[in-house]
Amino acid sequence: MTQDQEIICERRGAAGYVLLNRPKALNALSHGMVRELARALDAWENDPAVTRIVVTASGEKAFCAGGDIRALHDLGKAGRQDEMLAFWREEYILNARIQSYPKPFLSLIDGIVMGGGVGISLHGRYRVAGERYLFAMPEVSIGFFPDVGATYALPRLPDAAGVYLALTGDRVGQGDALALGLVTHAVPSARMAELAEALTGSEPVDAILAAFVQPVAPGKLFGEREAIAAIFGAPTLAEVLARLEARAAAGEAFATKALATIRAKSPTSVAIAFEQMRRGATLDFAGAMALEFRVVSRIAYDHDFYEGVRAVVIDKDQAPVWQPASIEAVDPASVEAHFTPLGASELVLGGQA
Repeated sequence: MTQDQEIICERRGAAGYVLLNRPKALNALSHGMVRELARALDAWENDPAVTRIVVTASGEKAFCAGGDIRALHDLGKAGRQDEMLAFWREEYILNARIQSYPKPFLSLIDGIVMGGGVGISLHGRYRVAGERYLFAMPEVSIGFFPDVGATYALPRLPDAAGVYLALTGDRVGQGDALALGLVTHAVPSARMAELAEALTGSEPVDAILAAFVQPVAPGKLFGEREAIAAIFGAPTLAEVLARLEARAAAGEAFATKALATIRAKSPTSVAIAFEQMRRGATLDFAGAMALEFRVVSRIAYDHDFYEGVRAVVIDKDQAPVWQPASIEAVDPASVEAHFTPLGASELVLGGQA
């Protein structure tokens, strides 16, 4: 596919209109797509004819299921970590660009939104979900970590829900996403195309959205919000696990499932993700992205990332052999090392010293 086919960026009426166009790959982000979207945002920022950005996706399954992890894995296995890190650097700069973009930025999300797809949607001013919306940051399943701005966004969700999502990779539907603030509006899937067309007009964005929104009830996570807050609000990962184990021993189904889920993930990734959530709560967005680039610059050389992608994406045997094999065996110093400064290689965003 050519870059133009993977993503289409064009002006439609008053909108800078973006179509993610890799439906067979669940619209996974390639390096070319990141660059093309960044180029379009630069052009549209100073174009007076463009008053809002509208991001949509081809196909009904996914808005964007993440970055092209297989391609990144293959680069790393070939010793080309510099190319992997070039992708992540540009992706993180794009995430920050969207977060601070001066014009209304709308994502119309009706399907799976994970990883890189979260990065190009969650930080915009408007996130509109259809019934097929399905959010997750499941990176700990592949020896990675919740990046693309999750360091900033997840710790700010209510009731420690972001910590829960980072450590378990659990999926969130339309109703829970609205309740948590992951999305700003809920719209019927059947009206998404109509909404996209309406947004190309000159009427104010809020007025257009108001004509399409529908009330939705929260989903399964809402019912567990008190347990999530009590468990995942713990100050240390060891205490989270202790609280889960105590509740599981008492027969609590939610805790039993969450504990088993976390124990199956990369122990190193779980430890990194918890520390990431702890630090992210006090960082501004630029600081969060700089932290993520420090972590990813180390993970690009870690065993568990390649083993996780092998087990989940390539061989699909779902039987990763993590090193180390348990959270208790993870060396705190090795976790801390992922967060240390990079010197001349630091990610520096506009406005940072």
